[in-house]
Amino acid sequence: MAEQLTPGAVGRSLRLAPAHQDSPLYRHLADAFNASPEALRAIDSAPPRRRNLSLVLAALHDRALAGHAPELAAAYVTQDPEAAAGAAIGTLLQQTAAVVEIVGRRTLKPDETGHHAVLYPAIAEVARRAGARRIGLVEVGCSAGLNLGVDRAGITYGNGQTLGDASSAVRTQCAVVGPGTIPTTPLPEVVARIGLDEAPLDLGDPDDARWLRACRPPDRPDPSLLPETALAAGQNRVIIGGDPLENLPGAFRAVPTDAVPVVLNAWALNRFTLERRLRFLNCLDAAATHRPIGWASVEGVGVAPGIATFGDRPASGHSIIGLGVFGHATVGTEAVGRVWSRGRLMSWVAR
Repeated sequence: MAEQLTPGAVGRSLRLAPAHQDSPLYRHLADAFNASPEALRAIDSAPPRRRNLSLVLAALHDRALAGHAPELAAAYVTQDPEAAAGAAIGTLLQQTAAVVEIVGRRTLKPDETGHHAVLYPAIAEVARRAGARRIGLVEVGCSAGLNLGVDRAGITYGNGQTLGDASSAVRTQCAVVGPGTIPTTPLPEVVARIGLDEAPLDLGDPDDARWLRACRPPDRPDPSLLPETALAAGQNRVIIGGDPLENLPGAFRAVPTDAVPVVLNAWALNRFTLERRLRFLNCLDAAATHRPIGWASVEGVGVAPGIATFGDRPASGHSIIGLGVFGHATVGTEAVGRVWSRGRLMSWVAR
């Protein structure tokens, strides 16, 4: 998470969220904002818990995409760092109220379309271990629910392996490191797609669809986003707003009884307190009284409760792929791989 700016803070600076740290343009903008007392004062006018540099940059990007900041939009097209820094600070100072309004009501939505390459083999392996012929996907922290279409994406790995739908307009690529081979087990039939999020995005709403694009740095666009959005519109999905933990039991009941519910989370549990992460794990265990519950998790080192870390240190720059199968009075969890760059590079460790 980006460090917050507190009024009168000395020697502190705003930092980018991890998802934006691989953007050279945003790193340059971060330096420019931190060197501008005027920009920092403008950000300081936002509510204390919303003084998040990545969120502010997303709000500025949203203004540019909406046509309200043409100079900034032009600088983003050319990707000239100096021009972009000047236009971004200028837009913030001229449109402080509008930017603060966006920051106050929006949350930063993570990149989703790049997660398919990691989630597909994890979900397929969970289904295999649970003996599932049909599954229902239940995503915690679903944002716009794009991960719920994981079976409808075409995935190509750097070692030559492919998974998913080869004819799909949604294409995802992922480099592979290490000797491990990605499991080739196909996903079973997906009979339910349920997303849970505090504030989900409605892809049918132009403002929400634009916000999803705005959360990506201009120099790191997602070419799959538009076809993925169109594909998601055709899915039989149910997106439920509100506390995901409160809504989990109802989501499990909505999955047909002859299917195994598979819970998935991709860089979502890091927004939960430790107490809520443990409560999440208890929810999965409690739901497994009458039928198995699967779990596919991709989170930072040490974030997902009950998932081993290979001895890696927290905040080490990569994430852990974890699997779990919950049955009546039984729980089996395992770490099966590592992920870097939000799904663009992975290593499958499990045999």
